[in-house]
Amino acid sequence: MNGAESIVMAYVVNSLWQVPLIMLAAWMAARVVRPLGPGAEHRVWVAALLGEAMVPAISLLPWESMEVAWPWHLHAQQAEQGSVMVQVGGGTASGGMAIPSVLVAAVTGLYATGMLYVAARFAWRWMRLADLQQSAQAVSLSGVAGIAWERGVQRIGAASVELASSRHIFAPLTMGIAKRCVLLPAEMIADLADGEMETVIGHELAHVKRMDFAKNVAYELISLAVSYHPAVWFTKQRLTETREMICDAMAAEISGSKVYAQSLLRLAELLLQGKTVRVPYAIGVFDSSTLERRLMKLTEMKMEIGHARRVMALGACVVLGVAAATSAVALRVGVDQKGSGEKTASKSIPTSVPAQKMQNNLITKVPPVYPPEAKAARIQGKVVLNAVIGVDGHVENLKVVSGPKELQQSSLDAVRQWVYKPYTVNGNPVEVTTDINVIYSLAK
Repeated sequence: MNGAESIVMAYVVNSLWQVPLIMLAAWMAARVVRPLGPGAEHRVWVAALLGEAMVPAISLLPWESMEVAWPWHLHAQQAEQGSVMVQVGGGTASGGMAIPSVLVAAVTGLYATGMLYVAARFAWRWMRLADLQQSAQAVSLSGVAGIAWERGVQRIGAASVELASSRHIFAPLTMGIAKRCVLLPAEMIADLADGEMETVIGHELAHVKRMDFAKNVAYELISLAVSYHPAVWFTKQRLTETREMICDAMAAEISGSKVYAQSLLRLAELLLQGKTVRVPYAIGVFDSSTLERRLMKLTEMKMEIGHARRVMALGACVVLGVAAATSAVALRVGVDQKGSGEKTASKSIPTSVPAQKMQNNLITKVPPVYPPEAKAARIQGKVVLNAVIGVDGHVENLKVVSGPKELQQSSLDAVRQWVYKPYTVNGNPVEVTTDINVIYSLAK
């Protein structure tokens, strides 16, 4: 259980700073690609959300044992000599944060409770959507509205979509994955003018064409583990805003940008009246609260962007994304549990000693032998051992924390023979726990 708690604590601690780092990189990238249109900006925020969800989990992987997989660690193919370097200390090379066990347990319990709540809320909202879709009644538009519907389906190319009405909503929505549906408020069908109805139809069919409902549900599931983070909320807002701008552009191709913008503004005045859409995960014409920017985007002058500028902007986005992700993984923080209030001079609870003190206490050091098979297979990397040094200075307990399996036995065989000067607290020898890093490398 302690291992699971440490993993959860490490995930939470790393996500606290990794998620804002990725969000900041995405914000800068979005500013760079904004002249390319809402589609490019939207893809930046989608990538940011995926990164915010995945990077904290990726940083928990045992990267020390996977060093051999990186191509820049492979050298020329000739017979080479291997070297082994040993580091003695109280942690792995990536650094660690010692947190009291009580705090680790409290944070783990709070996080688990939060995730259960978020998962239960997701399930409840999904059932609410299913009830809403089942209670909806199929409708058939006639006259100008019917013509607008048929023209929108043909122009946007959104096939296999149903049109229905409901008395439980006040604004148009798009929902469904296998069975896609445009849902209109029951009062809207008779009351809206032809222009506003064409705006609604065009925008909702654009969502159907893009399969935005399915994407929206997928984004919620993917980001479930970091859904508590304000930076994730900001990313989702920008993702929603740019998605609505894409659908505005698609719908405006039917009636024209200026006509569509005027109709969208009139529709907002008629329908919203200061309210917000309360149907979870459904996609509506007013999902985004940034209506002003959407209108400005529709009416602004279109500028031609050259190929070279597009390539430079996309290249800058890739550099920012890779730099943010690799920095977040490389600078990850390890978490170790420590007792709260126990006496460290007890034999049952080994004392954690700083690296330099343990190095100075080492009397007999047997160097590890580079296994010939591992050398021939060009296997290199770091083996991290956790050692308990007894009151007499001998290694009493030794276990592998991480490292290539081909190198582990060599490290164990050597370190078991080490002898230390007994470590004392208040003049009394005590057990000591420390981590030992044995690094195997092949010279060029």
